[in-house]
Amino acid sequence: MVDNVHILSDRPSLVSQILAEIRDEAVQKDSMRFRRNLERMGEIMALEISKVLEWEERAVRTPLGEARCLRLRRQPVLANILRAGLPLHQGLLNYFDHAENAFISAYRKHEEDSDAFEVEIEYLSSPPVSGKTVILCDPMLATGTSMVLAWKALVEQRGEPADLHVASVIASDEGLALVRDHLPDDTKFWLGAVDHELTPRKYIVPGLGDAGDLAYGAKD
Repeated sequence: MVDNVHILSDRPSLVSQILAEIRDEAVQKDSMRFRRNLERMGEIMALEISKVLEWEERAVRTPLGEARCLRLRRQPVLANILRAGLPLHQGLLNYFDHAENAFISAYRKHEEDSDAFEVEIEYLSSPPVSGKTVILCDPMLATGTSMVLAWKALVEQRGEPADLHVASVIASDEGLALVRDHLPDDTKFWLGAVDHELTPRKYIVPGLGDAGDLAYGAKD
């Protein structure tokens, strides 16, 4: 970990095995397996993130007495960038099962016959997030533009959170640098891996391809 950037594959664990399947073009042909692997990554990230959240001790009545147990002081808001973020979001929700949820639509609007594009935010559905912990997820952090615009839209429309965590399966050096410049200084990043190249169309290399298409089918 360096400066709140947690790269989960830096040490050998089941993350590395799941990540290998997510990247493998042969395994990717099974879209259900691909979605489930993204979901599993979300579950692991939820467990890791939970270790740095605030906890409090409460009494729990058992059939034989009383136990002192730890509970989360406050539940997070799980936010994802549609549509590729849905399986990763579900994995987070499997573990943070009392969390509130937010959904943000962002897409690349390519210029005709050009690699250039603009990212547009079309839709946001979210509870108020002022003073809350937000976990914002997107499986691929390529240029970082979608993440930054999604964050700005969330803050402008639903308030300023107390804490922000970003969860992505694969990030690029360029994308990670951009979001670290534009998100709050104390943002914590939870990443499966960081790759070092982008194609002219801004896909991560070696990456895994288009996560949305692999999970839900090709789009026009």
